[in-house]
Amino acid sequence: MEFSDLETSALRLNDLYEQLEIKRWGRVWTTTELALGFVGDVGDLAKLIQANAGIRDIDDCKAKLGHELSDCLWSILVLANKCGIDLEAEFARNTSELAEYVSGELAS
Repeated sequence: MEFSDLETSALRLNDLYEQLEIKRWGRVWTTTELALGFVGDVGDLAKLIQANAGIRDIDDCKAKLGHELSDCLWSILVLANKCGIDLEAEFARNTSELAEYVSGELAS
């Protein structure tokens, strides 16, 4: 799957969520509310990472870990879009800069 496919899929799901939010609460979530939901998902992810490392007991850890990682990726893709960030370009730029920095540190 290409990055654009991931983004398209995430935004389609977000459109569905927004329809449900309007039906339930009369409005869609703000970016602040989406970010707060993401923070909750990151907390769940941290617990699952612990379980995957063997220091916490959670049934069906691997499946739940995959699900939570996917939830976090969805949140990042949607937040980037709503904030007008070209995440694919930013990721490419950032990883390139970091790789150059780390390579320089290794060479010195």
